Amino acid sequence: MHPSTTTRAAAVSAAPPQSPPEHPGEALPAHYYTDPAIAEAETDHIFAKSWQLVCHESDLPGPGARLTATAAGRDVLVVRTEDGSLAAHLNVCRHRGTRLVSEPEPSGKAIRCPYHGWTYKLDGRLVGAPEARRIPCLDKPGLGLHPVNVESFLGFVFVNLDMEATPLAESCAGLAEAVGRYAGPDLVPVGKHRIHDAANGEEQHANWKVIVDNYLEGYHVPVAHPALMRLLDYQAYVVDELREHYVLFEVPLRDKPSSNWTERLYQRLAAPMPGLAESDRRVWRYAVIYPNTLIDFYPDHVLAWTVLPTAQDRAAIPGGFYTRHGESTRTRLARRLNIHIGWVTNDEDAELVERVQAGLRTPGFEPGPLSQREAAVGWFARRVRDDLKGDAL
Repeated sequence: MHPSTTTRAAAVSAAPPQSPPEHPGEALPAHYYTDPAIAEAETDHIFAKSWQLVCHESDLPGPGARLTATAAGRDVLVVRTEDGSLAAHLNVCRHRGTRLVSEPEPSGKAIRCPYHGWTYKLDGRLVGAPEARRIPCLDKPGLGLHPVNVESFLGFVFVNLDMEATPLAESCAGLAEAVGRYAGPDLVPVGKHRIHDAANGEEQHANWKVIVDNYLEGYHVPVAHPALMRLLDYQAYVVDELREHYVLFEVPLRDKPSSNWTERLYQRLAAPMPGLAESDRRVWRYAVIYPNTLIDFYPDHVLAWTVLPTAQDRAAIPGGFYTRHGESTRTRLARRLNIHIGWVTNDEDAELVERVQAGLRTPGFEPGPLSQREAAVGWFARRVRDDLKGDAL
């Protein structure tokens, strides 16, 4: 985290949460999901100016550790510096534009271009170029790697191409207080999935905003997700906090045993990770950090993922599962059951968003009014419209 980020974030008090509005707002017009010109405008006006989730701190375990991720169509290199802080740069050599790092690549004290050997410190400073005396006008101080804003929030690493962006901890004031006990740099990954590994993650056949819209409401649960309907108290599926830069949902588990044995066993075994309270045992929480970061806070694990457009009607959804050292055997078993239930739900959602994308292409179609249960969809639509302004007209 940049020193200025820490200072500014500490100076800001949390803004009061907004109550879900009586009127849920309006959905985005259909062409926002189907027009390639909109997709192009989003790169500069949304993704290049927002905080993008790239990994967890555990993916950068020590000085010299590095990885690459995608942000607003750019390849970004994130490293752990010698003093343990984070730095991020565009993954391109200042000499001839070579891609510096291709994973997997081991840790090291420097970043060396594989083409001509230009060498950079972990903080991006150019420190060496072979045969430097034969390079006229070699300005080492002026030829450091292009910097990218980087911040750790809730133990997850975010980057922002806008070097003047408001720190995430500041814009999301209140979220750490609400769910910070679930997260932090001490989380450990479970399984093979990683947030920065988009190439090996799932791709869904829908515009990225369709996928976020789907996550932002539980209105479809009674029809589309029988397992969740058996597990969750649908009437209490509510927006807990609605703020300018994030939304937090909270939903309790039902007391009635499910008719499905896997779900019923999960209800019996549900137990909190170390650091959580007994009151967290029977509650699921979901957060969306605008525009495309989604985090599930379960009693038995945390699932963090992001939605990256790969085409106007395609999106990659890389993510990772996390827990804490010292979890009980009961919590471990509950987590396995919960992840199984989650994959079933994910498959149902993948089919739903593909159907929505197909329907949005219907000539003359425009979305109908939103339910009050879709207030967060209205919030998201307003944020997108505000960011794009005249580009979507």
